[in-house]
Amino acid sequence: MKELVEQIVKSLVDNPDKVKVTQLDGEQSSIIELAVAQEDMGKVIGKQGRNAQAIRIIVAAAGMKLKKRVNLEILEKK
Repeated sequence: MKELVEQIVKSLVDNPDKVKVTQLDGEQSSIIELAVAQEDMGKVIGKQGRNAQAIRIIVAAAGMKLKKRVNLEILEKK
């Protein structure tokens, strides 16, 4: 799942080397944390959050196949 998010996001951003994806697994759910460079944040989120929502839908659908709930959190770097 982590690799899926990483592949999608790296194709969207200008600085693919600054993409950081971590996965926290639980028994029935997983949390995927995504951090990108500040200047790429808009590209990941998209207009009105459409890109972020599309990535979340893809991740949720892949999680259903594994019978796990998967949440994507986009972290803001300071």
